[in-house]
Formats: sequence, structure tokens, C-alpha cells
Amino acid sequence: MDDGGAGEADTVLMTLSDYAIDIALIALVAVQVRGRRLTFRSLILPVVLVGWAASSYLHGIPTAGNDLVLVVGGAAAGVALGVLTGALTSVRQGGDGHAFAKAGLAAAALWVVGVGTRFAFQLYASHGGEGAIGRFSAAHSITSGEAWVAALILMALGEALARTAVLGLRAYAVAPSQFLARTTMIDAGDRIH
Repeated sequence: MDDGGAGEADTVLMTLSDYAIDIALIALVAVQVRGRRLTFRSLILPVVLVGWAASSYLHGIPTAGNDLVLVVGGAAAGVALGVLTGALTSVRQGGDGHAFAKAGLAAAALWVVGVGTRFAFQLYASHGGEGAIGRFSAAHSITSGEAWVAALILMALGEALARTAVLGLRAYAVAPSQFLARTTMIDAGDRIH
């Protein structure tokens, strides 16, 4: 039975800003692999990008059927990826006393897996995959496209927040006096050469 297009708004074509945010989050890997001073800006940028997306797309958390299971699963996967990414990033005190972070191959791969999986799902959903997603959703009691949106947004938010928290705690552990200095945390930071 045709529902007259109900639910299609949840999987409409991606906008230019959708692409820009996903590409920017993936591009952060290059900066992480090169290494840089941990500053307020470098820690918070992924959270700001994901926060903007959340404020634009997250209109509620559906709880009917298995919607909440999907949403909690997505958020938990994001937190796990964020904790692992933060834990697998090398954080050390630089010669100037500031905390420096450098993502290794495993940390970069996990970040790309998280961001890339969401990006691939968005592309699939907006370029012909909505029927298969709808059938999967019906078979698993996922009642709305909004559940998928919430799961993906909370996955991204969980990943960014968890990574930021782990890196912030680790930066404080290696350079507590520099970490708390307001001018140090707001400074754009120097890359490791």
C-alpha cells in the first residue's frame, strides 16, 4: 500500500552542507595524523560540527517499536568509537610543555570507519536505498526514518564527545599547567614539525 510519501522526508537527497560536514570530519584525519598541539579549538571542532548537524536534523528521539534500541545502539557505537579513537591517539608533552596529539593508523582508521559509515549510509539512503532500508525497518520494528536520523546523529555526537573527553583528559595528564592556561587552550596551536 502506498503511504503517499510519508517518511520520505527522512531520506531525501543530501544537501551541500551535509556533504561539507562529512567531508570536513573525514578531512580532520589528515590533521590528526600529522599531529598538532591540543587546543580548545582542535578539541572542540568535531563537537561543533556534529552539534550543528544535530541541531539541524535531530527533531526528537522516537521510542516506538525498536526505534529506541536502534538509537541507543547508534549512540553506544559512537561512544565506543570515540573512546577507542582517543585512546589510540598518542598524547605527549611537547618540548614547549604543551600537550600534542598524533593519531596513529588505528585511531585514524576508527575515525574514518565512524564518519565514513554514516556518510555511506546517507548516500545509500538518498540515492536509491530507501526501499531496502524501509523493508529492513519494517522487518525489525523500526517505525520511522527519524529513528535512523537520531541513531546516526547520536552516533556522531557520541563519537565526537567521547574522543574529545578522552583527549582532553589525556592532555591534562601530560601537561596540566599548560592545559588549564586560557591563552594556551584558545591559541590555534602549532603543528608538530
